[in-house]
Amino acid sequence: MSKSTDERGRIYLPKDVRSRFGERYRIVELPSHVALFPVDDDPLAGLREAVGDAFEGTDADELKEEARRALSEEIDAEDEERSANREA
Repeated sequence: MSKSTDERGRIYLPKDVRSRFGERYRIVELPSHVALFPVDDDPLAGLREAVGDAFEGTDADELKEEARRALSEEIDAEDEERSANREA
């Protein structure tokens, strides 16, 4: 499917696409293109539906804390690598 923007930069999605995927989308800019990803009315419910029972019994606050902890560890590892590269 090919669509063009109007004079204000808007893209109109056909009714059948909106019926299938919904009215809300996240625009993701990638190096070679732009992608639209549907946003569920309840994103956490959509995630649970997509991954099955992988997060069963885990609430949103626990997931957020785990994500923050993982991101913090990744940042710390990158900082250590940069420091080691500067010393070398």
